[in-house]
Amino acid sequence: MSRDRKTIGAYEAKTYLSELLEKVEGGQEIVITKHGTAVALLVPVKKKASAEERVAAIERIQELAGGLSLGKLKVKDLITEGRR
Repeated sequence: MSRDRKTIGAYEAKTYLSELLEKVEGGQEIVITKHGTAVALLVPVKKKASAEERVAAIERIQELAGGLSLGKLKVKDLITEGRR
């Protein structure tokens, strides 16, 4: 997913920090520059996944892993063999 990315100078960032934080909350990324060189990137903090989302992700991974194979060799069997 590509995000909107805005570039802003350090002085302007300091002056408009509250407005910039609102934009970041909305999903925009902001590059802060100093004398034309990028020095920082403001990005939204990732939301912590709920217990239900974690369980659903684990179930999807297990489904995918159960069907993986290399010809007649199953990845799970190769992992088990490698642990011996």
